[in-house]
Amino acid sequence: MAGKIDFNCDMGESFGMYKLGYDDEVIKFITSANIACGFHAGDPMWIRATVELAERHGVGIGAQPSFPDLMGFGRRNMSVSPEEARNDVTYQIGALQAFASNKKLQHVKPHGAMYNMAVADEALARAICQAVLDVDADMILVALAGSQWVDLASEMGLRVAREAFADRAFTAQGTLVPRSQAGAVVHDVDEVVRRSVKMVTEGRVTAITGEEIEIHADSLCLHGDTPGAVEMARAVREGLEAAGVEIAPMNSIA
Repeated sequence: MAGKIDFNCDMGESFGMYKLGYDDEVIKFITSANIACGFHAGDPMWIRATVELAERHGVGIGAQPSFPDLMGFGRRNMSVSPEEARNDVTYQIGALQAFASNKKLQHVKPHGAMYNMAVADEALARAICQAVLDVDADMILVALAGSQWVDLASEMGLRVAREAFADRAFTAQGTLVPRSQAGAVVHDVDEVVRRSVKMVTEGRVTAITGEEIEIHADSLCLHGDTPGAVEMARAVREGLEAAGVEIAPMNSIA
């Protein structure tokens, strides 16, 4: 199976005086940062600070666009037209891009409900893909491994990084278990490490209902706001490296 994997984390999700996540510590263990662009979290001050943090650590910078849902942290399903979605994603990519020292981003990974809805909604998925192509066709789209979204993006000519999740449970269909369901987020550090190593080295994961399903990923995500995220990030990286897996930037894989 995979000899190397990108390790990504959602970052820059603080807002104004409210600090969320453990960015300063987690950044030491990852290779790609998905930075909030102001629609679900983040603001210009935090965007600049997070971009500069990633640049200091040599971590790949990506936009994490969302539905316009600050109150719901971007985790509420919204009904938007493909044109709205395309323009919202374009706007957010552009906002983050302006803060990058070279005005280039490595990748785009939609956040929350936008990401989960795009897995099954072809029109939304296509609109997101088109926004990426509109801004910079060299950017990588991060999409759920095994989903039709990956195939659609590839057909449209995008570079795609297939994503798996270290700290989220999967359904038997290979989708993420909704956060409203018990067990959707995995909190035990040892279990997170075991799952991560298994996904990367064996291409398999145990669904929440017990089935073994195939999963082939280029990038592994850990959520920065999960309690114990710093310990998890360190343990996952150490576990993968102990299993002979190289932690490598997304640009070298996708």
